[in-house]
Amino acid sequence: MASLPPARPDLIAAIATAPGRGGVGVVRVSGPDIGPLAQGVLGRVPAPRHATFSRFLDRDGEAIDEGIALHFVAPHSFTGEHVLELQGHGGPVVLNLILARCLELGARLAEPGEFSRRAFLNGKLDLAQAEAVADLIDAASTEAAHSAVRSLTGVFSARITELVDAVIRLRTLVEATLDFPEEEIDFIEQANAFGRLDTIDASIAAVRLQAKQGALLREGLTAVLIGQPNVGKSSLLNQLAGYEAAIVTEFAGTTRDTVREAIQIQGVPLHIVDTAGLRETEDPVEKLGIARTWAAIDKADMALLLVDATHGLSERETAILARLPPTVTRLTLHNKIDLTGETSRAAEGAVWLSARTGAGIDLLREKLLASAGWQATGEDTFMARARHLDALDRAAGHLAVARESTGQLELFAEELRLAQAALSEITGQFTADDLLGEIFSSFCIGK
Repeated sequence: MASLPPARPDLIAAIATAPGRGGVGVVRVSGPDIGPLAQGVLGRVPAPRHATFSRFLDRDGEAIDEGIALHFVAPHSFTGEHVLELQGHGGPVVLNLILARCLELGARLAEPGEFSRRAFLNGKLDLAQAEAVADLIDAASTEAAHSAVRSLTGVFSARITELVDAVIRLRTLVEATLDFPEEEIDFIEQANAFGRLDTIDASIAAVRLQAKQGALLREGLTAVLIGQPNVGKSSLLNQLAGYEAAIVTEFAGTTRDTVREAIQIQGVPLHIVDTAGLRETEDPVEKLGIARTWAAIDKADMALLLVDATHGLSERETAILARLPPTVTRLTLHNKIDLTGETSRAAEGAVWLSARTGAGIDLLREKLLASAGWQATGEDTFMARARHLDALDRAAGHLAVARESTGQLELFAEELRLAQAALSEITGQFTADDLLGEIFSSFCIGK
């Protein structure tokens, strides 16, 4: 993905509301001096931090629209620059006319995420908070929205800052002792270096657990329904979705292509993929469907193997399990217990259920969350991304190497420095420009 160009000290403008029709639409402008632009589009510069009813004017002084103008003076704005927000009627044509007028008056069209990037560069948000802006917009559940707000308000960043400060304090002691090599062994004992490392390690583990839960809320997981034809995959998809998402018949091979459905379990997004039954066939269309089944499995987090409970696990199912990628979590579902008279139950790696009656579906939902590593942490969860987890893992790895460096304080100090740098990447204190470009280019144009 191409990185954004360096931030330029010029005026940027964009429509800040979602595409389509609405009661209100917003055009946002940000930059070092919005006076001339405001004069051109409004006929005056509005008073700071007051909602001012205005007509939005074209070059001939004719009204394009009328609405509310809000003027925020630097540094008291989202971006830390002068900001003008023009709130008009939410039709795409009128909003584009207002935007075109702003561009005519010297602004340029903002790049994706450029408002948030300027907020980051001007110290209004750290990088984790800036990412939380996009995560809040994209939140697919109440739980995800709450977690994104916690990150946006700085809860995640505060935990990372505490970790960085703890590492810095230990680094300070270590590097101060480097000038006195004869006292290195005494330092290890007197400064309780390993005890301090234990505390930092425990804190990183706790933060990582919370971050992993937040990453699950953000990314969710993909589960593929697999098995022989007519074992009830489509019926199970319909049970989980709560409506007839897939066609169900008594004829084997009804499902020829993958059918995807997004559901939520305790706020965690779950992408269920129903697939063609796995069997030997000469039907070219069914063969294509089976090939797509295996392609879906390769990209999945979890494979749910359905087995007909009336005959149990056969050689065919055993062969399917043997072919699954080792990175994919497996869960065996013994379906059709309504025909065997069994009661629903769960065991290690297995659930007995009925996709027809719904018996055992709640057990399956619990098992899916457990297999994904979900642990309900209540209000402690904050939104996180894969890069945050990677940084925490690298920091923990450097601390582990430091622990093995007894008597080598130079190496001890270097590993502490690397751990600090890894943690600081999360908030953006030390982050490469190309990573910033990748992060912000995935944002909405108006953010």
